[in-house]
Amino acid sequence: MSRDQELKERWNLVVKKLSDQFADGDTLDLDAIIYLIGLQELGQLDRKFKKDHKLDLMHIAICKLLMPYGYYEFDFVDEDGWPHYIAKEELPNLKPGEQSILMKEAIVSYFVETEYID
Repeated sequence: MSRDQELKERWNLVVKKLSDQFADGDTLDLDAIIYLIGLQELGQLDRKFKKDHKLDLMHIAICKLLMPYGYYEFDFVDEDGWPHYIAKEELPNLKPGEQSILMKEAIVSYFVETEYID
């Protein structure tokens, strides 16, 4: 199986499992999945978040997802429990489709590593 086909199948599995678990079967999009990862990484699941904190949660997720690629490094957790990261390398200029593929790849790797999928 080609790498692209494997990514597509694993991505579809992640979307299906998360959509079934968190969206009553409605299909979650990439941003919603990034948001869920941010929630998971923060670990404050019983809280309601305002719009600006939702963006912060997505930023946490993106940093966590792109750490294995060398773009970010974990720095510390602040007194409110929020993780902070240091940018290690500037993100490449990618076309929107390429950005989407990079994020899907990183998300699939995250869920394989956390054993959510095989």
